[in-house]
Amino acid sequence: MPSLNFETEKAQFREFHTSNRQLLEDAKDSFVALSNALLIHAGSIAISKIEGRVKDREECIKKFNLKYRTNLESSSTPYTIRDHITDLIGLRVVCLYEDDIEKIEKCLSEHFEVIDKTDKISQIENTEGSFGYKGLHLDLRLNEVRKALPEYIKYSEFMFEIQIRTIIQDSWSVLDHKIKYKKSIPTRLKRRINTLAALFELADREFREIRNSTVEEIQKEEISDELLTQETDESHNQPEEEKFHYSILNAFSFLKIAKHFFNGFEFEPHKVDGFTQEIISMKPDISRGKFNFYMRENISRVKRYQAWFEQSNPNDKLNPYTIIRHCLFLGDKEIFANILTNTAKESFEPWLHENG
Repeated sequence: MPSLNFETEKAQFREFHTSNRQLLEDAKDSFVALSNALLIHAGSIAISKIEGRVKDREECIKKFNLKYRTNLESSSTPYTIRDHITDLIGLRVVCLYEDDIEKIEKCLSEHFEVIDKTDKISQIENTEGSFGYKGLHLDLRLNEVRKALPEYIKYSEFMFEIQIRTIIQDSWSVLDHKIKYKKSIPTRLKRRINTLAALFELADREFREIRNSTVEEIQKEEISDELLTQETDESHNQPEEEKFHYSILNAFSFLKIAKHFFNGFEFEPHKVDGFTQEIISMKPDISRGKFNFYMRENISRVKRYQAWFEQSNPNDKLNPYTIIRHCLFLGDKEIFANILTNTAKESFEPWLHENG
């Protein structure tokens, strides 16, 4: 029963927290797994991490004492500490871009019951001269459908808080909590902190703009198969001086062509970038059509070599990057003389001699 006796309520909360600690940990793990699955299923949201924690028992009591106790007791309102600790179970979702926060909120709101919402992003942006970390906080509980499922019944009474932030906001929150006596520091220091906060905010916006610009560059390379075939044929048949109007190979066109030949392989962006630059350093004027020509004309032969090589060397595999290297070498041994190691050439060239 709620009361106005702080000592009694402290003892009862401590007993609850201690006796239910494992259940709280299990609930936290379940909520993390469920949130992760829902956001993955939603797609098109770049998540950096999802993590959770059960709030320390004494930290809960301290929070209640500072934030709620005085008002409740002054108004003679009986209380239990547990009812006022909405973040006893806390989750944090860290995403890459600002506009993902709204998508995450929408997704979670569709699958959980929203008890409360604290938009620290709007609070900071609408308060002149303020500083602090941004983020969106939601107080949630399982909705009626999930409460009835066997795997969630034992967690049905628990609320949890979920904090949604970008990587930049999350980094700033760590620094923000390290700044001591924020309300009492001199104005000159507050101005420096506000400048730093503005730089973090600018970084968030720039990351989003870079992402959008990158998407635009990728879309520019979304040419039809027919046009790519035409460029490929003409890159071989026309003199070099007549090819000035063709698109030079870049990471985006490399990726489009490579995915055609290796459908299902995950090409990591940093590797694509480095490999494309290596190709361009050997042939600066290489067009996407010419690269596609090298691949189209030679991949069948290289794959026959791959089958022979892997049968002869059971512990070695030729990955797509290595196959592309062999196609380029076969396409122009003079220009791409160094794209294969000496060891690779010592294996490949005798095979070519024997197999035509």
